[in-house]
Amino acid sequence: MSKKEETKKVESNNKIALFEGEEIRRVMFDGEWYYSIEDVVGALSESTNVKEYVKKLRQRDEELSKGWGQFVHPLPIMTKGGRQNINCANTESIFRIIQSIPSKNAEPFKRWLARVGKERIDEIEQPAKAIERGKGYYQTKGYTPEWIQTRTAGIDTRVSLTDALKESGITKGYEYAILTNEMYKSWSGFSASEYKEYKGLGKKESLRDNMSSMEVATTLFSETAARELIEKTGAKGFKETRTQIHIAGTIAREAVKRIEKETGKKVVTHKNMKELNSPEVQKQIAQESLPDKKELEEPLSDFNKKLKKGIEWNPKDHKK
Repeated sequence: MSKKEETKKVESNNKIALFEGEEIRRVMFDGEWYYSIEDVVGALSESTNVKEYVKKLRQRDEELSKGWGQFVHPLPIMTKGGRQNINCANTESIFRIIQSIPSKNAEPFKRWLARVGKERIDEIEQPAKAIERGKGYYQTKGYTPEWIQTRTAGIDTRVSLTDALKESGITKGYEYAILTNEMYKSWSGFSASEYKEYKGLGKKESLRDNMSSMEVATTLFSETAARELIEKTGAKGFKETRTQIHIAGTIAREAVKRIEKETGKKVVTHKNMKELNSPEVQKQIAQESLPDKKELEEPLSDFNKKLKKGIEWNPKDHKK
């Protein structure tokens, strides 16, 4: 894709978010949202001269200034005066900037970051908490209990296969990527990137989180079979390991053909999570998982609402 085409694609993904009534311009770039730094800083600092405020912010925080060029990207955003390159940053980098803002409006964000940090430490000490938290996230997004159970089992299976690959001498990142593609290709006919494209997914979106229950189950089966074959044959090195993974994928493909014949339905589907989980199902599950009144009164609840509002609000989707 040429630079001109890339710019045009970025422009078409311009959207506006809201935080406390303030407009936050954002743009989809390379598969993730990038937010206007001036808009975010202006909303939190209430400064009348945001550009000067950002300049002083960098002067006060030496480390922030050092890394500025690494996470700040000028991206084309439509303004009243036409297209202009606006300094933007992704969610992670925006949070880093917020940490340096000495404003009471930024405190909810800082407390949230502290809470997330504590949660991650707890999950390292007790991995079961991470699994349960993950199940909760899937539930609030509208996934069925059956899908969540299969997906969770698939995560465990993936870890076991990765351990088996390490034992076989696979250590390089690109080798894991090739072997993963071999797995997908041998049973679905698609590499990971082709599979994503078939489902209409971006680079940063999870393929497995957008699979149907049958697709997830087939992936789980193929990876389980691969691990068993690798351990049984004592496969070592990239070539031998790839052979066993291909055999496992071929076995899974035969199972796919059989189930498709019996059900009259294709296992590999172009549908993604938004299509697989109907709005009605998502609404019902979300309502069932709502916290009780006491939880809603927690200090961070207001911030959570603002965060969701800021990330998800789109004027085209919510016309009054």
